[in-house]
Amino acid sequence: MTLIHVQSLQNSEVLRADLNSARHVGLDCEAAGFHRYSDRLCLLQLTTERNTYVIDPLGFDPSDLIRNALENPEVSVIMHSADFDLRLLRRDLGIHVTALFDTQIAAQLLGEEALGLASLLESRFELKLSKKYQRADWAERPLSDAMLNYAANDTRHLARLTDVLKVDLAAAGRIEWVEEECLALESAARAVTEPELREDPVVRIKGARHLPLRQLAELREALEWRDEIARNRDRALFRVIGDTPLIEALAVRPNSTSDLTNVKGFPTRLAAEEGRDLLNRIKAVAHLDESELQPYPKPERRGPGRPSPEVIALADKLKTARNQKAEELGLPRGTLLANTVVLEIARVAPRTLEELLNVQGMRRWKANILGEKLITMIQRTR
Repeated sequence: MTLIHVQSLQNSEVLRADLNSARHVGLDCEAAGFHRYSDRLCLLQLTTERNTYVIDPLGFDPSDLIRNALENPEVSVIMHSADFDLRLLRRDLGIHVTALFDTQIAAQLLGEEALGLASLLESRFELKLSKKYQRADWAERPLSDAMLNYAANDTRHLARLTDVLKVDLAAAGRIEWVEEECLALESAARAVTEPELREDPVVRIKGARHLPLRQLAELREALEWRDEIARNRDRALFRVIGDTPLIEALAVRPNSTSDLTNVKGFPTRLAAEEGRDLLNRIKAVAHLDESELQPYPKPERRGPGRPSPEVIALADKLKTARNQKAEELGLPRGTLLANTVVLEIARVAPRTLEELLNVQGMRRWKANILGEKLITMIQRTR
């Protein structure tokens, strides 16, 4: 199988022709969130029956080139752990994948313990994939041949793996389970929206809620200072400066850039280039009136609140039934029914299978397996 590096529309004709006749496509994405400020799409790997393609979305917009295949319900799109990649494709390329088959979900519903792609390929085919570029910066250009080959391995074997998994799924009567979970994943990716309001950065710092208001304001200024630098330089926040040295710098009450460099882990170059701005921001906080100090943000209330003792007691009974069935099926308990879903079922107390299916996180295949038992247990508590 040939590896083709597609860097522009001008050298994409082979891919275009290939996709027009493809029955299935292996797909994976690489982002740069570990190294860069944002998790932008940096690479697309795509394998058809004939070739494997590594597509450069930083060099050109490939959305129109690949959209028809990925949104065609007649073309199976095979991915492994697709959740993040589906959202990335929707956000950056406006592509909504259909006909998804996620090999990780398939393995999970077969009761596999090791769910990583490398683990599955090794256990099924005795293939060992390199992990050399696991933390690579995929936004760097040019990419070496070794990096391109590494990336291609994420899709080269997906069709073969799918064939094997589908045999086992059919034998276990679980193909429909995977199909339903994949449909739910597709729907979830379509429903994701970008947050309208920017999160207060202090909520990411452990213990910040207990700081006096002025110290909290200094912390907020320091975090926003780092965020601006990271955004301007397109670097991950921790690659500008980590939380610990930044917080320790505030604690020493710095008056000069040399005070900053004396803090362990505070980059000397950062202090020289940007330290004066940080010092000025900290000093500005000292002149704020008490009424201008912003408190720690109140957490948003989500869900119905703390469950009653009766709901907790019912959930514990339902978990017993869930645990027994999970053991019979050889599945992790959370795979069959997550504790959060069990608790919601206990809170809603559905009386019919249709009411049970309306509980968030419930699937029809799960209701078919456990529904009648759960409803009977609920009725006995009334």
